[in-house]
Amino acid sequence: MDGGEDVTPAPPAVRAGEPRWEPLLEHLLARKGDRRISVCVPARNEAGTITGVLEAVRRSLMDRTPLVDELVVVDDGSADQTALRARAAGARVVDAADGPAGDLGPGKGHAMWVGLAATSGDLVVFCDADVVDFGPHFVTGILEPLLLDDAVALVKGTYRRPGPNGDTGGRVTELLARPLLDLLFPDLARIRQPLAGETAGRRSILERVPFAFGYGVEIGLLLDVAALAGPAAIAQVDLGTRTHRNRALLDLRSQASEVLTAALARSGVPGVNPVELPPLASWPELAPRP
Repeated sequence: MDGGEDVTPAPPAVRAGEPRWEPLLEHLLARKGDRRISVCVPARNEAGTITGVLEAVRRSLMDRTPLVDELVVVDDGSADQTALRARAAGARVVDAADGPAGDLGPGKGHAMWVGLAATSGDLVVFCDADVVDFGPHFVTGILEPLLLDDAVALVKGTYRRPGPNGDTGGRVTELLARPLLDLLFPDLARIRQPLAGETAGRRSILERVPFAFGYGVEIGLLLDVAALAGPAAIAQVDLGTRTHRNRALLDLRSQASEVLTAALARSGVPGVNPVELPPLASWPELAPRP
């Protein structure tokens, strides 16, 4: 082989997550084999929307068809009826304060880390709890690349967010996260929604990377899995339209700061020290896992 030939594998293309998810089920079940699939929903004060998210998973992907084996909600210090409604919808509820590291206070990354520790699936799907138009295709869409291609390590959902001026991307995504990828991690600049809460990965990979404590977790996972398995191991799936609660502009500063901190730390900027949970594979009480 010519030593000058570029043999870097091409990254997976953007796949379309079919809203008509039913035709996929038998195919995905056949590819699932004896692997277990867990769906984990980190939630804090999402009583208004969590029932719809959980029922879409339980009714279609557990009761009707046994694609998903485990449905877990990690309650991240909710002051409303999130936990009560999650149990009523058929999910197992885990209190984030009861996780391996104890009560560290609310933080999305901590809740996801606790969820990974509390579940047993070989494939783990994370979904946000505040989605208004959630459907089963959110789960089947991001599972499909993992079930069809053993080279895929992590899948990110991509979607359109309807707004008053047409479809829009998230403000932190478009003004911060994607420019960071363009400048510092160009191999991942193709990822349209690096902060998407709809994420799925292989446990064997997820347990080997740290989890940023708060809102930096999504970009941190993206960058760490790409560093571990290669950028070509990241797939993305178009899930169609996704509607969720928009935060006020002033509320986005802390989120943006956590995203920036996670990205700069991974680019080698000195003096940037994000708060992170260690890889579960290195956690004394949990390693080695069966």
